[in-house]
Amino acid sequence: MEHEKQIEQVYREESGRILATLIRLLGSIDLAEEVTQEAFAAALGQWPQQGMPENPRAWLVSTARHKGVDLLRRRSRFDARRDELQRLTELEQQFAKADDEMRQSDVSHDLNDDRLRLIFTCCHPALAREAQVALTLRTLCGLSTEEIARAFLVPLPTMAQRLVRAKMKIRAAGIPYEVPPRQEMEERLEAVRLVVYLVFNEGYSASSGDAAVRHELCAEAIRLGRLLCELLPGESESRALLALMLLHDSRRAARVDDAGDLILLEDQDRSRWNQEEILEGLKLVEWSAKKSGRNAGPYVLQAAIAAVHAQAQRPEGTDWAQIVGLYDALLQLQPSPVVELNRAAAVAMAQGPAAGLRLLDGLELKPELRGYYLLAAARGDLLRRSGQWNEAALCYRRALGLASNESAKAFLARRLKEMERRR
Repeated sequence: MEHEKQIEQVYREESGRILATLIRLLGSIDLAEEVTQEAFAAALGQWPQQGMPENPRAWLVSTARHKGVDLLRRRSRFDARRDELQRLTELEQQFAKADDEMRQSDVSHDLNDDRLRLIFTCCHPALAREAQVALTLRTLCGLSTEEIARAFLVPLPTMAQRLVRAKMKIRAAGIPYEVPPRQEMEERLEAVRLVVYLVFNEGYSASSGDAAVRHELCAEAIRLGRLLCELLPGESESRALLALMLLHDSRRAARVDDAGDLILLEDQDRSRWNQEEILEGLKLVEWSAKKSGRNAGPYVLQAAIAAVHAQAQRPEGTDWAQIVGLYDALLQLQPSPVVELNRAAAVAMAQGPAAGLRLLDGLELKPELRGYYLLAAARGDLLRRSGQWNEAALCYRRALGLASNESAKAFLARRLKEMERRR
């Protein structure tokens, strides 16, 4: 059982990195996914008897790549095309070099990083934006197709078809696994930033599973954000994205209690916020705001909102009017039902629950938010603040039925119980 937990931890923390390396080595997403699963299955069979290797990731990559070559070799027996045989020769030549890379791969800031290469590959302009993001979440984060479909608010078959088409497009177009030349980066950069932020969001508020926070995904997104800043040091939106992630991550220690249950922002012990991350984030926000001036992009505005929260010593000291103004600017720049929902919550804090509830009435008509548990939870919270216990209970019950993360469910169940008791 102990070995299974260790392997599960390695899978959670390293599978994205392993898969990215194998995609580069094998040149196929489907083959890399297949042999990654086989390598972890082999680990489950061998490590309990032989012990965990000194470098688990190197062992898994080596095992998976040999399984990949064996698969290609078996296929080439039935299809002895010259290009297949040439590919096998090239692979075996690469693997000697790959062994050296694995031994030296503890350097964290490498601009030839396999995961960064994978993101830029998935975000190639030949792919639709939705496919770019979905494919990266599938390969880099290891999210299931069902989890990605839920995040995009689309049916599962639709997302499955989208992923299949994206993989076929990469293979058919011969899109290389590389960080593109600087002159080609700009057309992919917006999608790359979006993907990095969605990786962070999945870690910060896990869409499913038992944990409220997946720390390894937050750390990975911040690491990738730093690499983007190194690639393009004068780019304000990339620095603002890093600032946004750091400011959110600074609250990590205060977001859950000892039992792993969620704690709302207003109830968090702010002395537990990470001051180093806050200071770094505030400096980045200031730099990005000055650099962009009146042309502030969406990440500059979102980072500015996070900075207002970070600078408030107490919940009641939060400048909600300023936050509403920043959301107004963000909505003009990037209209989104989720941004509207966040703005409604800010209006409720600035002007009272009734004002927020009026805005939520309009959002109920948005098809994109149908089945979105946070909309029902937000209405329940505002009704709770208004003392409307019966109505609040109905909303919390609906949100509980829609949520998929166990920690979020536990929080909503506590709220529902509180409303029923008050009623």
